[in-house]
Amino acid sequence: MPEGPSVRKFHHLISPFVGQQVVKIGGSIKKLNSAAFQSLWLQDTQVHGKELFLRFDLDEETGSPGNNPLPEPLEKKEEAGDQKQTFGCDSQKISDQSSRSLNPVVPSGDNGSECLGGDSPAGGTERWLQVRFGLFGSVRANEFSRAKKPNKRGDWKDPIPRLVLHFGGGGFLAFYNCQMSWHSSPVLRPTSDILSEKFHRGRALEALGQEQPVCYTLLDQRYFSGLGNIIKNEALYRAGIHPLSLGSLLSPPQLEILVDQVVEFSAHWLQGKMQGTQQHTEIYQKEQCPAGHQVMKEAFGPPGGFQRLTWWCPQCQPRLPPDEPEQVQLS
Repeated sequence: MPEGPSVRKFHHLISPFVGQQVVKIGGSIKKLNSAAFQSLWLQDTQVHGKELFLRFDLDEETGSPGNNPLPEPLEKKEEAGDQKQTFGCDSQKISDQSSRSLNPVVPSGDNGSECLGGDSPAGGTERWLQVRFGLFGSVRANEFSRAKKPNKRGDWKDPIPRLVLHFGGGGFLAFYNCQMSWHSSPVLRPTSDILSEKFHRGRALEALGQEQPVCYTLLDQRYFSGLGNIIKNEALYRAGIHPLSLGSLLSPPQLEILVDQVVEFSAHWLQGKMQGTQQHTEIYQKEQCPAGHQVMKEAFGPPGGFQRLTWWCPQCQPRLPPDEPEQVQLS
């Protein structure tokens, strides 16, 4: 699924539409009252990790619901891709001239289920649409996604957007391969967002120091929201750490370097996306590392949890402890 830098780029595409009214909708989503949705104004957009939040009000000036009907629940359907991965439910607001401030309502725990709630909007003047992307999820502004290769039948069929929002200003947003649900408020917890200035290094370091493989901890959205498989592989290689090394056996300097690589790679990736350049990877999906060594590939994940393909160099990334045999994992 799209990682933090990609979702921040999606947020950048949505921001210019803040303050505009929805005049028409489309897409494959079925359980949606289109007439009610067309009375909504996009009033704010926020991002945290791999999730987007869009706030809609019924009235441009006051957001008063009046007697107008609320949008019906969005269809809740499991998408293909990385949906089995643990998601964080926090959201970090990115400052933008068109964004408006909001006092967050933070749940009592870190479990993502606490922010899922029901399928319909809660009462009050604000309605927040949460968007969680699948493996090939994306947002397009004023354009539709086009087929890049034929499908299994040999047909060149363009992807079907899940939701298309047409605005009074003449533009539109198209959302692909994603789950959507209504909430009363997003949850703001920037301390776990790897692209936030308020990212809590101490909490991340403490989590990494657990007696479990560091590649498991890196994908835990409670501590590294926005971090996905590409960032995991690249940060571990650049820090010289084997993915299955137990965090409890790594030295404090090694853990510091790993967190540095997570933050630096993510920030550089985001900068490249904003400039329209492709991110260079050194180990992810490579056959050789930059030093010319053969790269290994296995699927690693916690027992009973989701297994993620991992690339590493046995020579550049020695495992700790070195005398422990490699785990046999699914390929």
